[in-house]
Amino acid sequence: MTDLSSPSPPPVLPVLADQDAIGRAAGLLRDGGLVAFPTETVYGLGADATNDAAVARIFEAKGRPQFNPLISHVSGVDMAETLGDMGEAARKLVQAFWPGPLTLVLPRRADCAVSLLASAGLDTVAVRMPDHATAQALIRRTGHPLAAPSANPSGGVSPTTAQHVADGLGDRLDMILDGGPCRVGLESTVIAVDGDRVRLLRPGTITRAALEAVCGPVETAAPGAIEAPGMMASHYAPNARVRLNATSVTPGEALLALGPDVPAHQGPMANLSVTGDLVEAAANLFAMLRTLDAQTPGRGTSAVGSTWSVRRGSDRSTGSTSTPARSKSVAKLAS
Repeated sequence: MTDLSSPSPPPVLPVLADQDAIGRAAGLLRDGGLVAFPTETVYGLGADATNDAAVARIFEAKGRPQFNPLISHVSGVDMAETLGDMGEAARKLVQAFWPGPLTLVLPRRADCAVSLLASAGLDTVAVRMPDHATAQALIRRTGHPLAAPSANPSGGVSPTTAQHVADGLGDRLDMILDGGPCRVGLESTVIAVDGDRVRLLRPGTITRAALEAVCGPVETAAPGAIEAPGMMASHYAPNARVRLNATSVTPGEALLALGPDVPAHQGPMANLSVTGDLVEAAANLFAMLRTLDAQTPGRGTSAVGSTWSVRRGSDRSTGSTSTPARSKSVAKLAS
C-alpha cells in the first residue's frame, strides 16, 4: 500500500544574521511565522506578540504549557509603555538596566496589543529590551513586540548558539538567525513591578543587590503561583539528574567543574572557568551542560557551584540560573 502522507519538512538550518536575512525574518514574523534569533542571554523563539495564532505556534513548537507566560521583547521604553503601566520604580529600573537582561512584569494596559495567550490570561505583561543588535534590528523591522521564550523544547537546556536551536527545534520553525554565541548565556532576571512594589520572580544575571541599589527593597515572590517564565518546578534541565556539591565523581558520570581545583576524573569533563571567573562560567553553563549531556546518554552529567538554586522534579534535578559563588565543590548529574 502506498504511503500518501506528506513527507516531513527538512530541518531549518541557521542563516547568518545579515541585514538581508533580518529583513526576510521580519517578513516571516509579520506573516505569522516563527523565527529563532539571538539575544545577549539565550536564543529566543520569536513570534509577533500581537498575533494570537503566531503565539499559539510557540506553545505548540516548544510543547510549552499554556499557563506559562511569555516575555515580549521590545525595541525600547516607548514600545513597552504601550503594553504595560510603568510607574516611577519601573522607569528607574529600565533607565539603569535597559537594554539588558532584565524583564519587568507590569500591570497590563487596557489597550495592550499583546496576545492574551502570551500573558497566559493574567492581567500583567512581561517586557524586556534585549541588548543585542540583531534582536533590536529584528524588532524594529517587524514593527511589533516579539514574544520569545528560549528556543528549545520546553523544560530543556536553553540554547546559546544557533546550532543548539537547530538541534532541538529545527523542524518546527521557519528561520534561524545566527548571530554567534550568546554573550551572557543565562536567562534574564525577572521582576514584578506594580507602583513602588518590586518583587523578584526569577533570579538571573542582574542581582537583587543591584536592583535594590536602584529601587530600594525587593521582595521575594511567594511560592506557588506562576507569574513569569522560569517559575515552574522543572526548567532549564538536562536529561540527566543533577547531583550538586559532590566532592568525587563515580564511574558513569561526567563532571562539570568550576575553578582550578577539581576532583580526579577519567570520564567526560568540562570546566565552566578554569580561573573561577563567574561571568565566563555563566556564559558557558548551558552550552557545556548540553555537551556533557550528549556525551553521557542514559547516565549523567555534573554541575558546579555551592549556591546554585535547585528544585527537584520527579526524574530530573533542575535549577534557576542564579550566579554561583566561588567554590571548589562540584556537583554531578546522574541518570
